[in-house]
Amino acid sequence: MNYAEILTILAPCGLNCRKCMANAEGEIKLHSKCLLELLGPSFERYAQRFKSFMPVFEKYPEAKNLLEFFSTADCRGCRSGMCRYPSCGVMKCHKEKGVDFCFQCNDFPCDGSGLDPDLRKRWIQMNERMKEIGVESYYDETKDLCRYS
Repeated sequence: MNYAEILTILAPCGLNCRKCMANAEGEIKLHSKCLLELLGPSFERYAQRFKSFMPVFEKYPEAKNLLEFFSTADCRGCRSGMCRYPSCGVMKCHKEKGVDFCFQCNDFPCDGSGLDPDLRKRWIQMNERMKEIGVESYYDETKDLCRYS
């Protein structure tokens, strides 16, 4: 995949937007919709019957609510101006600095990311890896990994 295409998938921080639960074109949305379709509109009735001998089905209404939430994801990604992480400072900063990714900024790593400590650690690791091997190689290396690891 070329650099321009990767810019439609990777956020400025290095996270893969298509792996995010909020992404309109993401795998989580796709698979959640698929699972709801496979179960069908009547599965709730079956779950009610199953719970008498498989107690896990008592939680089916909550599971269905979660799948419905995932299946309505509508975020187009940070580069579209739609960041779902309330304290993230990366989206605004990358535009102000005129860089595609944080590692391209002379101030990286800065204190303006607004990321929580765990995500900040990942942000630094992702950007250091992109700087080391290049954006295209980083994408190839990470495209099949789980986002929430």
